[in-house]
Amino acid sequence: MRPTFSLLITTLLCLASTVSVSEIRSPVVIAHRGASGYLPEHTLEAKTLAYAMRADYIEQDLVLSKDDHLIVMHDIYLDNVTNVRDLFPGRAREDGHFYTIDFTLEELKQLQVTGPFVSVLGNPLPQYKQRFPLWKSRFELATFEEELELIQGLNQSLGYGVGIYPEIKKPWFHLHEGKDISRAVLKTLKHYGYTGRDNKVFLQAFDAEELQRIHAELMPALEMDLPLVQLIAETEWEEKRLPEDGGWTNYDYDWMRTPTGLQKISTYAVGIGPWHPMLLGQDGQVNTLVAEAQRLGLKVHPFTFRADPGQVPERFDSFEDFARFYLEEVKVDGLFTDHPDKVRALRQKRSLHND
Repeated sequence: MRPTFSLLITTLLCLASTVSVSEIRSPVVIAHRGASGYLPEHTLEAKTLAYAMRADYIEQDLVLSKDDHLIVMHDIYLDNVTNVRDLFPGRAREDGHFYTIDFTLEELKQLQVTGPFVSVLGNPLPQYKQRFPLWKSRFELATFEEELELIQGLNQSLGYGVGIYPEIKKPWFHLHEGKDISRAVLKTLKHYGYTGRDNKVFLQAFDAEELQRIHAELMPALEMDLPLVQLIAETEWEEKRLPEDGGWTNYDYDWMRTPTGLQKISTYAVGIGPWHPMLLGQDGQVNTLVAEAQRLGLKVHPFTFRADPGQVPERFDSFEDFARFYLEEVKVDGLFTDHPDKVRALRQKRSLHND
């Protein structure tokens, strides 16, 4: 499935994407990597299903290829979602990883995509056992342009007005490789009509300094004003690394969860995307992070809500209880979820109950 449209059609579709962020129903349902609980993540098929499930937003994680195409995939590595090791066995770097940035688009399109897997004694085992079976059917990597044209095309043909929620993956890594991924993402968004806060779009990243650069430098130069979201990681996740004494050290994310840190974030972003456990204290009670963020006008969109066995915290009887707790007790403004149909059904049930 490789949708292509003429420049004229693209321009017309841009008009269909214009929906003010203030008009979006809350809490918003964000399809995490598409309907990834049902189809291999970040494939056009998973995005189409997420659209059919009426997610408010669909997420696109973005990395660059060797020939500067924006590729929609979760990580800078190809290892655990493609058959790259079989097709290009000699292309791993010294650390054993196969990097998307080392392959051209033509090469990437040869890869077969499957659900995330882990290798045990050389055999791939699914990370989530009850999802779409590994290596069945045929899925491939998509470019950012292909996905934008798909979503905008469906917005025209079905009229649901689904938004996009792109994430710039590890801009520090791309800059180290000599590539400015943030500028590339912004130029592509502008080409497809996403230029301001009247468009149904959020742009997110884990990199605070890069978001500040986007806010203060890149967007003004491109005459853009997109709403930015600061993702919050645990320091040990290595979402951002800094050069130190000839090596690398992890960026410290702890400042983001303080009142002073939230105040700083509010100067360049409209929201935060924390890991959902960050919103609770050690006693399991709701902490002050959401209230402090919302007091500053920041939206709170935590990740990631999965209904798979073992992914619902033990304190909850069901996925519905899990999601409901964050919507009603934590009072978040939206959820990133692998199962957008389930969260949307819960939101509809709550709406009918409240009526």
